[in-house]
Amino acid sequence: MPPVCKIIDFGKFKYEQQKREKIQKKNQVVSILKEIRMHPNTDVHDFEFKAKHAQNFLEEGNKVKVSVMFKGREMAYTEQGEELLKKFIEKLEDVSKVESPIKLEGRNMATILVPQSKKAKKTNKQE
Repeated sequence: MPPVCKIIDFGKFKYEQQKREKIQKKNQVVSILKEIRMHPNTDVHDFEFKAKHAQNFLEEGNKVKVSVMFKGREMAYTEQGEELLKKFIEKLEDVSKVESPIKLEGRNMATILVPQSKKAKKTNKQE
């Protein structure tokens, strides 16, 4: 019959509990959401620069929120913003996948990209 209760050193028990928590914390993957903001009339060089930054963020394992901000009468050109986001997604499709589709929230149009899993990257490289 197993013992009903066990008498142990409380200090040792606390220490082992902290050790277990520390190991769990170390193995935990924390993903941070980074944001990249653009305007519908963002130039080619700026676009490339921001895409490179986003790629670095994704390779570090962070999520990236890409948003196009509309000011004043730019709201009439929401399709330009959508085209820009589609181009951005296309540019980073080898290192990321879309978590949330493009949607307009007030004066911002945004999408969220997440890094591809390591398994998916390996299969893409083998092809």
